[in-house]
Amino acid sequence: MIDEIKLEEEKIKENLQKQKEKIQSKIVIEDPVVKITFKRILAYFIIYSFLGFIIETIFGMLTKGVIESRQSCLYGPFCCIYGLGAAVMIPGLQKFKKKNWTLFLAGAIEGSIVEYVISWLGEIVFHIKWWDYSNMPFDINGRICLLFTIFWGILALVLMRLINPYIEKFIDKIPKKLFSVLTIGGTILLILDLLITAFGLQVFYTRFTKKYDLNLVEDKNLMVSQEVLENKFVQKLSNTIFTDEKMLRTFPNIKYKDNDGNIIWVKDILTDIKPYYYKISHKFRLK
Repeated sequence: MIDEIKLEEEKIKENLQKQKEKIQSKIVIEDPVVKITFKRILAYFIIYSFLGFIIETIFGMLTKGVIESRQSCLYGPFCCIYGLGAAVMIPGLQKFKKKNWTLFLAGAIEGSIVEYVISWLGEIVFHIKWWDYSNMPFDINGRICLLFTIFWGILALVLMRLINPYIEKFIDKIPKKLFSVLTIGGTILLILDLLITAFGLQVFYTRFTKKYDLNLVEDKNLMVSQEVLENKFVQKLSNTIFTDEKMLRTFPNIKYKDNDGNIIWVKDILTDIKPYYYKISHKFRLK
């Protein structure tokens, strides 16, 4: 009799444990309390820039039916707005995590500010218009709009409640020394890529301005000297890694201004170059 009672108790405990595991599996993982260090912020930037590149590539395939460049640099698979957004938002949203509505509002504001600044820097420094919301309702200079402000708020909720807890666990599993090497090494490579990209865009702008009679503004800050352009090493770079095809396919939205204030889109001039890598079947394209 006693043995039967014990067996029944064990069965009850086992069933309770199974029910507990089922409930726990449905609960949203809470973002653990983490110490935000400078290296950790760099890790956020690198990881989320890469994830953003993947998301944007898939989005382009589904909406445009093409595989096109969604990267911020010539070579690295990074979409830096996502990385910068995460690096700013994760530390900045820590104090707003307790309530969903405060997290949403803070995310919407922070994300929109980051998006505006990145867009402005892209046009001022690189003469690249990474996105244009001019045709969207309630836009500000085509850089941000109401729809994507709401999107940033939703993204903050998803980021802090669902995604980042897993990223934190992933980071915590990396040995400290290896984490330092990967973070610092990745940051150095990304900086080098940005410097190469900036120089490549200068070479391209100078070559493009001289090659086509478009009355473009000859901004010395965006150009290299004739001496630099005629340098044998620079010419080799220009004919290999800074070609028209490479630059346009990497940055399909490059635009310049002429002396009359008109916008000149490079893709409208280099019509023989397709501003994407590959066109996929229309069956996979969302309409």
